Amino acid sequence: EVQLVESGGGLVQPGGSLKLSCAASGFSFSRSAMNWIRQAPGKGLEWISTIDSGGYLPTYSSSVKGRFTISRDNANNVLYLQMNSLKPDDTAVYYCSYLASKGQGTQVTVSS
Repeated sequence: EVQLVESGGGLVQPGGSLKLSCAASGFSFSRSAMNWIRQAPGKGLEWISTIDSGGYLPTYSSSVKGRFTISRDNANNVLYLQMNSLKPDDTAVYYCSYLASKGQGTQVTVSS
């Protein structure tokens, strides 16, 4: 059974930083591309980043490129999202995803 558990969210001021983590189990993490997606209040799911199995080819949506960095630790089955220069528009529930599965999410609120 695929299990994804996100953590690291919280309240941060505009311009601040957060690092999200996603602990994965139940599948071959080191052989799998992984994604971060988010859902802002009242909006649909938005893809923000994907990383290949080896961690060499990250891709980003235009809304986060240059501010967010996706990475992974294949030895410990953990996916990360470093978020810098946060804006109020980044307020959302953040999920890691593998194929059609996603975790319970972690809330990120950017507000002064």
